[in-house]
Amino acid sequence: MAFDLPALPYSRDGLAPHISEDTLNFHYGKHHNAYVTNLNKLTEGTDLDGASLEEVIQTAAGDPAKAGLFNNAAQVWNHTFYWHSMKPGGGGRPTGRISELIDRDFGSYEDFSEAFKTAGGTQFGSGWAWLVLKDGKLEIRKTPNAETPLTEAGTTPLLTMDVWEHAYYLDYQNARPTYMASFLDNLVNWDFANQNLADAA
Repeated sequence: MAFDLPALPYSRDGLAPHISEDTLNFHYGKHHNAYVTNLNKLTEGTDLDGASLEEVIQTAAGDPAKAGLFNNAAQVWNHTFYWHSMKPGGGGRPTGRISELIDRDFGSYEDFSEAFKTAGGTQFGSGWAWLVLKDGKLEIRKTPNAETPLTEAGTTPLLTMDVWEHAYYLDYQNARPTYMASFLDNLVNWDFANQNLADAA
């Protein structure tokens, strides 16, 4: 198998009560795992057999004939990035360099928080909200379905929040705003964002 389901950076009950073990059993154990399984089937025996996940994404991006390949590869990458965008005991105001850049580029943490939740809340249907670094400046993105800023030249993803319904429905039902507030208040991993920022330097 060319691609494996990456291990979670915490136990399946590690984000409780904000995201339950039940949600992770489905979201990680079934949804994420299915993308990995499908990706292996789609790449086995092709010229992408043995390619990196990022190479598969870049090769398939924007090609309608490779939509299935892109969707599964990008969802493997997006979900792995999402798990690391959270941590037990996370949330709250950022510290370090990311805090300085948030104040510089959004005016305040409160302004960033509202803009980030607006991106997630106005993403119709399934998708993602992202904090990215673009040309040395922080920006917020929202992408539908499996789309990812990884395919945008000169853009470095720093954090993401999954707003597909299966990310929150078992715990929050249809209350996406409550889930998004909990993500920022209790889950977001600013250490991960700071590391991605440092790696981009």
